[in-house]
Amino acid sequence: MSNSIVGTAGHVDHGKTLLIKALTGMDTDRLAEEKKRGITIELGFAYLTLPNGERAGIVDVPGHERFVRNMLAGAGSIDLAMLVVAADEGIMPQTREHLAILKTLGIKRGLVALNKADLVEEDWLAMVALDIEEELRGSFLEGAPIMAVSAATGQGIDSLRQEIFAMLAAAPPKKTGIPFRLPIDRAFTMGGFGTVVTGTLIEGSLALGQDVALYPSGLAAKARRIHVHGDEVERAAAGQRVAVNLAGLKVSDISKGDLVAQPDSLENSRLLDVVIQIDADCSREIRHNSRLHLYHGTADMLCSLTLFDRDVISPGGRAYAQLRLAQPLAAKTGDRFVLRFYSPMETVGGGIILDAVAVRAKRDGLAAGRLEIKEKGDLTQRVAAIFAERSANFPNIEQIRRRYFLEEDFCGALKKLAEQGKLIVSESTAVHRDYADELGKRAQNILSKYHGENPLHEGMAAPEFYTRLLPHVGKTVAENAVQSLAGMGFVRKSGNTIAHTNFAAKATDSHKKIADKILAIYGEAGFTTPTPEEVAANFAKEKRDFTQVFQSLIKRGEVVALTPQIHIRKDFFEQALQIFITLAKAKDEVALADFRDAIAASRKYALALLEYFDKKGITKKVGEGRILLDKN
Repeated sequence: MSNSIVGTAGHVDHGKTLLIKALTGMDTDRLAEEKKRGITIELGFAYLTLPNGERAGIVDVPGHERFVRNMLAGAGSIDLAMLVVAADEGIMPQTREHLAILKTLGIKRGLVALNKADLVEEDWLAMVALDIEEELRGSFLEGAPIMAVSAATGQGIDSLRQEIFAMLAAAPPKKTGIPFRLPIDRAFTMGGFGTVVTGTLIEGSLALGQDVALYPSGLAAKARRIHVHGDEVERAAAGQRVAVNLAGLKVSDISKGDLVAQPDSLENSRLLDVVIQIDADCSREIRHNSRLHLYHGTADMLCSLTLFDRDVISPGGRAYAQLRLAQPLAAKTGDRFVLRFYSPMETVGGGIILDAVAVRAKRDGLAAGRLEIKEKGDLTQRVAAIFAERSANFPNIEQIRRRYFLEEDFCGALKKLAEQGKLIVSESTAVHRDYADELGKRAQNILSKYHGENPLHEGMAAPEFYTRLLPHVGKTVAENAVQSLAGMGFVRKSGNTIAHTNFAAKATDSHKKIADKILAIYGEAGFTTPTPEEVAANFAKEKRDFTQVFQSLIKRGEVVALTPQIHIRKDFFEQALQIFITLAKAKDEVALADFRDAIAASRKYALALLEYFDKKGITKKVGEGRILLDKN
């Protein structure tokens, strides 16, 4: 019961603040201007002591239309709404707007305080109560208790208090086993303590000394002191009004609408997938590309609307859409928001965030269909939809779980989709089968073109293939992706070479003639070989084919590349090696000059051969000579 927030709503001057004072003994108007003008401007806070001695928070919101933005900053954390209607005036415009906002924010429970009952006759009071019942028909407050009270005289206050107690006792439990979030509604400096922020802990729990992060800036801090309803505590839980002393932050670091949360538990985004409901009482149609004001938690910012399968949403209408935000927002899938126009000021509706880190989509029915799955699909359908949208970036499985499915059997759904062949899971990533098929075809097109241009090559070098196929991802992700494609039969991977599964290197008669001529040139040269450029000069009309054949001969070992500029035919290489072995058996160390003279070549070629022997572990340089490592 103590972890609940009661929030007021209603038209200006209907007595919300005085009613809270009558219930709690606390005056929530703290500003001099509020006391002078007699209206609430900023959010006010109090607490109600429950029968068991614990306390429930109360948020007093402004009723004047000019301060609806402040009302919205407090309304999102409300568990139990207390709609205040003055008996001498009845339902007024701001009453309706507040009621619409509470509905949009997903508030499910509440009651009506019919205030100033002492100012009207019984017959009038009964008539106003009937009007309220009619107004609330179809809303979340349909059938809710309507309590006649007077904040001025105390009439009905005890009964109202008891009704609040009973409703709070029946409230569902809060989510305390997930990372905490605290939208900030006030930030100030307190002498001897430093920066203090206040807000309603909407989920999770916050412990004394815990590391925290400020979103969207990402600045780090530590919870040095925690107060709940003025008492210092070691831990605060979801549903409590909290004041936190943040070590490591200045008040100037904090902007309106920021929130404090567990580090790395949220992601900033400027694009939201949403479902929008326009109020039936809205005075205008909402068009594609409309500029609106978004309210989420304590934040508000400009946004523009993208409609997928229509150009207009009429009053009372519902549609899937994307919101492009003017500022980064750290939200979560499932959060509620409100949309308003500012000229003229009007609440037009709101909705639910279906994806807080959305991917830009085209304007078509397919995009709307994907959002419908995000809203209404079962767990496996929603998991498949998320991976289908993000497969091109090879999403990290654990990141997807934390971002969207922290409280659901994500691993079970992933396993099921993998068994059905709808997801291809590889190491830490997974992609949708449709994308894998598309990627496989693209891979085959790249390889088919390469094989056509290089028919003698066994395949493309893996690093080059990764760059061509997936230029935007890292090496590890690309390797995992290509390994999956190999498992699906799209490509063949052999060591560091990638080939089309249907490809086999095959030399033409022309290639064979070029190969014979190259081998003949190196045969005539013996140990004193020409450079590759000098050999290539013999094939001026066949440059492309020469390059392929030459590389093929090296790969097959018929030509040995001692250095980039010195090559030797295989039989001469073996002959040179045998000459060295003979010299090494005659003396322990073979000098470069002795080997040079034995092969009747210049120092350059003799040194290239010896260094190649060293590299292959056949010989070892000792002093000015070389020894044979294995004399057997």
